[in-house]
Amino acid sequence: MHEREPLQDPTTRYPVPDLEGQPPIAHPGLTSDMRTRPDHGERGYRGAGRLKDRRALVTGGDSGIGRAVAVAFAREGADVAVSYLPEEEADAQESLRLIEEAGRRALPLPGDIRSEEHCRALVDSTVDAFGGLDILVNNAAYQMATPGGISDITTEQFDRVMKTNLYALFWLCKFAVEAMPPGSTIVNTSSIQGTNPSPSLMDYATTKAGIVDFTKALADDVAKRGIRVNAVAPGPIWTPLIPATMPPEQYREFGKDVPLGRPGQPAELAPAYVFFASDESSYITGEILGVTGGTPFT
Repeated sequence: MHEREPLQDPTTRYPVPDLEGQPPIAHPGLTSDMRTRPDHGERGYRGAGRLKDRRALVTGGDSGIGRAVAVAFAREGADVAVSYLPEEEADAQESLRLIEEAGRRALPLPGDIRSEEHCRALVDSTVDAFGGLDILVNNAAYQMATPGGISDITTEQFDRVMKTNLYALFWLCKFAVEAMPPGSTIVNTSSIQGTNPSPSLMDYATTKAGIVDFTKALADDVAKRGIRVNAVAPGPIWTPLIPATMPPEQYREFGKDVPLGRPGQPAELAPAYVFFASDESSYITGEILGVTGGTPFT
């Protein structure tokens, strides 16, 4: 008789990170700085050929959600270009290693996506290296908590958040759709902050709300080209970004208020991106999927 796989209780499937023991880390933060390392699916994700021979570009693919997506895409059969800041080289090298370990081509693309020219180069370099571009994942983002609310948000910070989270997404989508064949997909990263904004993340939340409308409008615009556009909206996910951008008194409560009672892991996001990137979602475009631990994305 076949032994049935045990059910997984979602409240305890992943351990709660050591939030109390985690010291603040310098932005942008590295995985090696984490006392409790995030789970990117290194040991648990098993591919099934859903993205065989697809050509993907993932921004922010060095760590956190981006690494989990890059690993899952490679194990599903895709070649993956990884965009990241030069300061994140150590993390990026691990992502690239995991892609190649899965038997797929990995393309390192360091640089700052606040530059329109760099965004164009990301698309061009991916097309040149892989012979085309089938999947774009806009995942890279900048946030910096301001406990004093709007009084603490400088014009410099506001500009950086807008350029990283919205301008770059616009540029990358604009250049990508010109290179993408019918059947291609774009997956953007919004956030629970897009509908449930925190005062200390006011500028970041504004961009994540904007990504929702941009996703819906772009999906309508490029449907005639045979390109689908969707977004994933994460809730509290444990990545280096958290202790690198929040004060300890804030991140020590991170994820405790969601119905499932814990922060999520990057590995729990990757299947949503695979679904939107694959033909399994062929009749879905312009949708936002919340992966929030139970907090309604409304």
